[in-house]
Amino acid sequence: MAGLLEYLEQRTPDMVRLLQSWVEAESPSDDKAAVDRFAALVAAELERAGAQVAVLPQAKRGNHLLAKIGKGQQQLLVLGHMDTVWPLGTVAGPLPLRIADGKLFGPGSFDMKGGLVQIVAALWAVRDLRLELSRKIVILFNSDEEVGSTTSQQSIEDQARQSRYALVLEPAMPPNGALKTARKGVGEFELRITGRAAHAGADPKGGLSAIEELARQVQYLHSLTDFECGTTVNVGVVSGGTRSNVIAAEARAQVDLRVATLAEAERVVPLILGTKSFTGAQVEVRGGLNRPPLERTQKIVAAFQKAQALAAELGFQVDEAATGGGSDGNFTAALGVPTIDGLGPVGDKAHALGEHVVVSELPRRAALLVRLWQQL
Repeated sequence: MAGLLEYLEQRTPDMVRLLQSWVEAESPSDDKAAVDRFAALVAAELERAGAQVAVLPQAKRGNHLLAKIGKGQQQLLVLGHMDTVWPLGTVAGPLPLRIADGKLFGPGSFDMKGGLVQIVAALWAVRDLRLELSRKIVILFNSDEEVGSTTSQQSIEDQARQSRYALVLEPAMPPNGALKTARKGVGEFELRITGRAAHAGADPKGGLSAIEELARQVQYLHSLTDFECGTTVNVGVVSGGTRSNVIAAEARAQVDLRVATLAEAERVVPLILGTKSFTGAQVEVRGGLNRPPLERTQKIVAAFQKAQALAAELGFQVDEAATGGGSDGNFTAALGVPTIDGLGPVGDKAHALGEHVVVSELPRRAALLVRLWQQL
């Protein structure tokens, strides 16, 4: 183990150079060409590191990658995503690539290109140190995680059903780099409200305001929030109307739901979908649960405790944490596959200016990944 960590620490400059080049290869979810260019870079690096790589082509989103090393009937699934929330030009503008105080800053560095680099570094170690693996390792990198994994969910679930464990290289939990043993489920909904237009001054009684209905719906939806059980409902985007002197005939809203358990989702989702009109305007609700919760089961706790023990053998401590954000680990855990999430880089400020990874933690987290490949 000392030899493993020493090797990866010696390769830290290579990890940094790779991460720098990947941050500069910007890959926003909604730009297929950009994501495909980045996926080609990742595929080439995986192949150089000794993995067999297949491209899973997509028509509208970026292509996904499926890589394999090792042999055996049983497999471990490793998950990561290549898309980021940052638009093209970010690295040349508001969030430039730089290294300061032992931290590498740049768009997508923390969420989650640092995790992708750790996977490649783990492959280097397996190849160069000629390490034995416990079973076949299947690595699935998708290109639409930040927008719901709509084109990759099926592939993720298909591979998860064949896997003993799922290891997710999403960022570790700030500020101390905890692994994630629970994530909230995520629901997405859209309200469409149809009223009746009329002149606001000459014929106010002849109209039926879609905006008034929307205002009442917002109050109702927010009333479903229950902090004690971890449920939040947020109306995050609203639109409607045409002019101030016209009673609005149409209005829309986008709604975010977070739930800690599937049972709570089964209670709240019907309350959103079944909302009734307060004013007589027509109310239509579309949507549902996009990601099921990653619930902290006994199997997940046991897997975390194994990771914790392996980290201790490598000379550092990891704790566990829960988060309100979702990941592709939600899908694997919902199938009953023990899932360890947050195995990616230590850092902070995902999706925000100041996003960064702690450089010195990259080799340690890569070493932990290798040990999990050997022991699970």
